[in-house]
Amino acid sequence: MFNARSYKEAMEIYDSNYQSGIYSPAMLLKMAFITEGIGDNERATLYLSKYYDLEPNSQAITKIKSLTGQSSLVGYEVSDGQRFLIFLTEYQDYIVGTLAVFLVLSIIASWITGRKTEKTQTFWPTILLIVLIFLANNFLNGPRTGLITSSPTFIVSKPSAGGELIDMVEPGHRVHIKSSKDIWYEVDWKDKSAYIKKSDVTRM
Repeated sequence: MFNARSYKEAMEIYDSNYQSGIYSPAMLLKMAFITEGIGDNERATLYLSKYYDLEPNSQAITKIKSLTGQSSLVGYEVSDGQRFLIFLTEYQDYIVGTLAVFLVLSIIASWITGRKTEKTQTFWPTILLIVLIFLANNFLNGPRTGLITSSPTFIVSKPSAGGELIDMVEPGHRVHIKSSKDIWYEVDWKDKSAYIKKSDVTRM
C-alpha cells in the first residue's frame, strides 16, 4: 500500500501495529514520512525519535531538528547499556519464549535422568530458568522516555507552579522519566532532577 501511495490505508495498518508494540525501523520511517506529509510534525517527530532509539544516526537528528525548528536537542544521547536494554525490551516475548522452551527441556531431562539413576539430582538449572523467566516477564522494561511536545514547555525545580524555572524549551527534546506525581513528571534534565507537566510530554 505504501509503495502504491495508498498512504492513508497503509497508515491505518501501521498505527494498529504500532499500538500493539509491533514495529520496525523501516515502518517508523514510513509513518514519519506519512505524518509529515499531512502536516502532523508532532507525530512525525515522535516516530523519528522512536526510530532513533533503534537506529541512532545523525540523519535522524537532523530531520528532527528540521521538523521542530531546533538548532540543538537534548536527550538523544543513547549509551551502549541503554541500547542493549532497548534491544532486550523489543525482543522480550522471544526471550521469555526461548527460556520457557529451555525450562521444559530441563524438566524433561531431570525426569529422564531420575528414572535412569538413583544418584542425587541437581535442580539448579531448572530453578535458574524459572527465576530468569520471572525476571524477564516482570522486570524487563525499557527506559521510560518522553518527548516534549508543547510550546513552550517550562521545566521547573519543584512539582508546583511556584517551582523555580530551570529552563523553557520548544518541542523536540527528550527526557528520561523517573517518576510520576499528580500532574507532573519527575525527569532527568541535563543530569539534574526537574519537573515537567504531563500535558507537555508524550510518552514513548
